[in-house]
Amino acid sequence: MILVTGGAGFIGSNLADELLKQGHSVKVLDNLTTGRMENLSNATKSGKFKFYKGDLRDFDTKILKDVEIIFHLAAQIDVRKSVENPVYDMDINIKGSINLIQQAINSNVKKIIYSSSGGAIYGEPTILPADENTNIKPVSPYGASKFAVECYLHTFSKIYGLKYTAMRYGNVYGRRQDPLGEAGVIAIFFGRLSQNKIPVIFGDGTQTRDYVSVDDVVKANIAAIDKLKKYNEYNVGTGKETSVNELVSVMEKIFSKKIIPIYEKERPGEVKRIYLDIKRLQNELNFMPDDIETGMKKVYEWMKDR
Repeated sequence: MILVTGGAGFIGSNLADELLKQGHSVKVLDNLTTGRMENLSNATKSGKFKFYKGDLRDFDTKILKDVEIIFHLAAQIDVRKSVENPVYDMDINIKGSINLIQQAINSNVKKIIYSSSGGAIYGEPTILPADENTNIKPVSPYGASKFAVECYLHTFSKIYGLKYTAMRYGNVYGRRQDPLGEAGVIAIFFGRLSQNKIPVIFGDGTQTRDYVSVDDVVKANIAAIDKLKKYNEYNVGTGKETSVNELVSVMEKIFSKKIIPIYEKERPGEVKRIYLDIKRLQNELNFMPDDIETGMKKVYEWMKDR
């Protein structure tokens, strides 16, 4: 039995669907603050699926009965919100995660696969791409909270023998990502363009990220159940650096029109340049992620079919 926290979110629901497709029994825990039940419309048709509404900080521990693996995705994910209200960010991401980990240990869960952030915990690395041994120097409370949970997992593994894997994502995009949310620039841009609105770029658009498709993130996560064994931490990205201005250029090809974005003041706590070294994942999994244009075309086709 597998539990997916935050399983009604865009990454979690895609993961739940694939786990069910592969024959696993799946439980989802989500407080539906940002997650949506409609994301689980496919999962709810399965006889191997159960949904529980609850919060990481206070949930019914009976949910953990028979659970062997936890995919821990539930989190406060907005960098800007973490800067405005770091106590709230800490309460959900750190306090909530510690509660989950402690209850998992009490329930004899075998392994936790944690969704961390390669895009936030490394801060502004002096050497790029950033590999898993890069110094951890986050520039936002969000990045600090994500790495703090990795530290707690490491500590609990030493004390109790809990197995864990931390998956350090780049900037994930794909189907079901909220185009009206505060995070996910590709989804936000697609949402605005589909309504004939102009995309807004915060900063000069030269800031870069490693944009990785949700399909590739799901593959990497499922591999962490039993195929990724050499390390506790893995970067999950493409190994490619893409600027926000380059995203606009790709969208011009997809939409077959000229796009002139609006530029506004950059947001505090945002990293200027980051992309990830994914050799560790490639060597163990023969990982071959979609390039940004291929991945974005998949999102466009999904939006058209909705």
